[in-house]
Amino acid sequence: MVKGAFKSFKHERHFKVEDDKTIMLDHFYFESPLGPLGAMANVLFLKCYMETLLYERNKVIKLTAESDEWKRFLPNHV
Repeated sequence: MVKGAFKSFKHERHFKVEDDKTIMLDHFYFESPLGPLGAMANVLFLKCYMETLLYERNKVIKLTAESDEWKRFLPNHV
């Protein structure tokens, strides 16, 4: 992360094939500013909020990938 509300932020998305299915794995790391106060915020609400955000985004990605909707994002698809 270059600029933003977090002290640090990194999101990696990896794909692997397993039993003829594509598995998407998210690795998500973030650190809040403000030292101990930020660490407390992580525990109290940020971790849950970020997990829910990824879960909801991944549901949309799954629905899009498993329907014809993906074609909207790849205009030159075969």
